[in-house]
Amino acid sequence: MPKIERTITTTAPPEQVWTFMSDFTTTEQWDPPTVRTLRVSGDGGVGTVYRNTSKVMGRESDLTYTVIDCEPPRLLRLKGENETLEAIDTVEVDGVDTGTLVRYTADFSLKGAARLAAPLLPLGLKRLGDSAAEQLARCLNRLT
Repeated sequence: MPKIERTITTTAPPEQVWTFMSDFTTTEQWDPPTVRTLRVSGDGGVGTVYRNTSKVMGRESDLTYTVIDCEPPRLLRLKGENETLEAIDTVEVDGVDTGTLVRYTADFSLKGAARLAAPLLPLGLKRLGDSAAEQLARCLNRLT
């Protein structure tokens, strides 16, 4: 299963980082391919549904994300799905002496004919992960 894993350290306090990261609509600010993310229902906790539109290789694609695990102020897990892809996004927030450590993981499973593209994913996911981590660090550092 293709995966992105990144760790970001920021001087922002854990409470501010949690507030920012647990609102999945902030992906518009830190996830480079995201065009928009709308909360469709819920209050941010388990069962909350978001509609995410991302643009990858010139093509827009929609994913419906549902919060499947929420343990404030440290863990958020969402399952995103459309007809060709399933993604499990996990955000872990931990306070450290100098601020906050954020671990972001996205596990991807391709469905149907899209599975044929699996060998091409690792390089693209590395670039995507690096870009998202850089942008996320900038966003989190602005919280201080």
